[in-house]
Amino acid sequence: MQVLKVKLKKKVGKLKARRLKNPTETLNKEKTPKPKKKRKKKMYFGKEAHNAVIRYQSAKDQQVRNKIYVDEIKPSFDKLAENLIFIHGFSSDKHHFEILKADCVTFLYEILEKFDPVRGSKAFSYFNVCAKNFLIIQSKKRTKNRNRHVSIDDDNLSNYEKRKIEHYNVEPSQEDMIIRKEDKEILIKILQQIKNKTINANEIACIDAIIVLFSSIEDLDFFNKRAVFVYLREISGLNPKQLSVAMSNLRKYYRELVKSNFEFILFAT
Repeated sequence: MQVLKVKLKKKVGKLKARRLKNPTETLNKEKTPKPKKKRKKKMYFGKEAHNAVIRYQSAKDQQVRNKIYVDEIKPSFDKLAENLIFIHGFSSDKHHFEILKADCVTFLYEILEKFDPVRGSKAFSYFNVCAKNFLIIQSKKRTKNRNRHVSIDDDNLSNYEKRKIEHYNVEPSQEDMIIRKEDKEILIKILQQIKNKTINANEIACIDAIIVLFSSIEDLDFFNKRAVFVYLREISGLNPKQLSVAMSNLRKYYRELVKSNFEFILFAT
C-alpha cells in the first residue's frame, strides 16, 4: 500500500511540474475559444422592406395597411431620407433638417402606390431616386426663396434701395381687399350672363373654363397671358384654334353686356 501511495504521489508531482513548465499549453488544451460568427448587418431598406411595400399595396383593409406602413415601411423611409440629407448636404440646420426629413417621408408615403414591382426594380432603388429628386427640388426652392428675401438692415443696400423696400406693400390694405372681392363677384355675374347667351358647345366649354379660372384665381400661379391660355385649354379640353374662335365670340357678348348694364360700367374699359 505504501509503495502504491509513493508511486501515485510521484505521478501527481510530475503532472504538476509539467503544468508549471507550460501553463499556456494546459490552458489551451482545457479551454479552446470558439471562433465568433460574424453578424450580418441588417439593411435598413432591404428585402423585408421591399416585401412590406408589396404587402401594403395588396392589402385591402386600411387598418392593416396602416400597421404595415408604421411598423415596417416608415422606419425605412425615415432612414432613407435621413441618409440622403446627410450624404448630399441638403440641410445643416437641425430644425430645418427635421422639417425636410418629415416632408420627404410624407412625399414617399404619397407615392407608395406608384411603385410597380412587376418591372423588376427594387423598392429601395425606386424610392431612393424619388426621394433624392424631391430633396433636390426642395433645396432649389429654398435657395430661390432665400435670394428673394432682403433685409432692410443690410449694410450693402443703398438708401434708394432701402426706400423702395420700405414703400413696397406685400399685403394690400383692407379696403383694397374688399374692393377686389366685390369686383370679383361682379365679374362672375358677367361671366354667368355671358354663359346664358352662348349656344355653341365650344363656347359653353370655354366660358365654363373661364368661370373656373376666375373662381380659383388666388390658388393659381401664373404671370403671363400664355400661361392663362394654357390653363383655359386644359380646363376646356379645346384645341388652340377652337379656343380662339370661342373667345372671340365671347368678347362680343361681353362688350354688349358691359355697355347695356350700368352695374358693369367699371369693366367697360
